[in-house]
Amino acid sequence: MTARGAINKFGFLFLMVIAGAGYTWHLYYEGKQATMMPLMLVGVFGGLITAIVIMFKRSWAGYLAPAYGLLEGLFIGALSAIINDAFSEKYPNIVIHAVGLTLGVAVAMFLLYNMRIIKPTEKFKSVVITATVGIAIFYGITMLLRLFGVHMDFMMVGNGSLLGIGISLFVVAIAALNLILDFDMIEQGAEMGAPKYMEWYCAFGLLVTIVWLYVEMLRLLSRLGNRN
Repeated sequence: MTARGAINKFGFLFLMVIAGAGYTWHLYYEGKQATMMPLMLVGVFGGLITAIVIMFKRSWAGYLAPAYGLLEGLFIGALSAIINDAFSEKYPNIVIHAVGLTLGVAVAMFLLYNMRIIKPTEKFKSVVITATVGIAIFYGITMLLRLFGVHMDFMMVGNGSLLGIGISLFVVAIAALNLILDFDMIEQGAEMGAPKYMEWYCAFGLLVTIVWLYVEMLRLLSRLGNRN
């Protein structure tokens, strides 16, 4: 495994995301929502299943990571089109801003890591991982309660309450710090001479974080747009 190989594979996976996103975005603005919505659901659940398989079978990453990228693209494109249309008056170009902020944060975190301003110490890793697991559990509980008719308004997309904005800012910060863990995994894997398939696995891990960061950034901007 090499760091360059992992980054090159990430670039390929990113292109897969763009291809999938472009397709569902195009369907939405062509008025083909009836076709787009099933693809969005396929992207959500198919991406989740694929990600779980990759996490347990790292050696399969080379075969499944491109599929994950395409599936996540289908979901992101549909979600972005829906939110972009819903905020066309309140917050024009919300998607463009979310993309720009996501890429900006990713570059900033890479520079902070590369210059060793933020060091992935064991304590740092444990804090970030614990916070990430906590967020996942909280989101899971929120979804479960919703199935039973209990809705937390501050967790709804577009809710402009101070509590909702605060939660989104916290989640965005944790997602950004997860990038440090991804960069460290790539560097450590290359230094230790990890198997070649780990390039795909590390690229997959980085893509998961970028997708999460983008979705949370979109959620945060939608909250701010409604507050304005």
